[in-house]
Amino acid sequence: MEVVAYYRVSTKGQGESGLGLDAQREYVRIAAEAQGWDVVAEFEDVGVSGSLHPLERPASTKAFADGRPVVVAKLDRLSRDVEHIAGLMKRSVFKVATMPNASTVELHLYAVLAEQERNFISQRTKAALASLEARAVAGNIDAMHSLANREDKLRKGRSMLNRAKGQDTQRQQADDRAALVKDAIELCVLKGASSLQAVADCLIARNIPTARGGAWSPTTVMRVMQRLDLHIKKNPPLSFR
Repeated sequence: MEVVAYYRVSTKGQGESGLGLDAQREYVRIAAEAQGWDVVAEFEDVGVSGSLHPLERPASTKAFADGRPVVVAKLDRLSRDVEHIAGLMKRSVFKVATMPNASTVELHLYAVLAEQERNFISQRTKAALASLEARAVAGNIDAMHSLANREDKLRKGRSMLNRAKGQDTQRQQADDRAALVKDAIELCVLKGASSLQAVADCLIARNIPTARGGAWSPTTVMRVMQRLDLHIKKNPPLSFR
């Protein structure tokens, strides 16, 4: 039977179950050999929380859109939410490497237990944080240091997220700026510009500004053409009348 494999690690690094990508692949490989599955494709979500519905994650969506059964290392790599699992059961076929022969009822039961475990983890985390804050307020130095470290890690995490968002925004802005001159560059090439310098001269002659308002150079032309996936073709120039 042909199957596709799906792996996920959460925003907590190695995932809530402690399974890294390599370990998940090994679970799936062992199960595939034992069950006679042929893993024809692999999909992985990195830094994606299990609280997000599987069909709202980039790689998971592609895995289930493939049409073949989806194999995961453990059920919680899909979700710990009973509603998520129940919905997937109705519309898709999936297998769990650690229990490859589990029935629908058994998978549903495991989903209930997984959701309960998630709730327990959340409750324990909140209780531990409340206890830590209470000890810090009471003057416990170790608790104060622990809270300070926690806040520092949270700030760093937010800073990394903001930087990533900023980089995405910059890339999108660069793509948008490049798209504005795409037609002009293509026309220059069509008219016979056969080098980066020739394209730059053509754009300057047509009074096309760069994104920053400066003059075109072979380097700026190269960067924009790479972003647009444009290439100079060594064809004879066309005659325009």
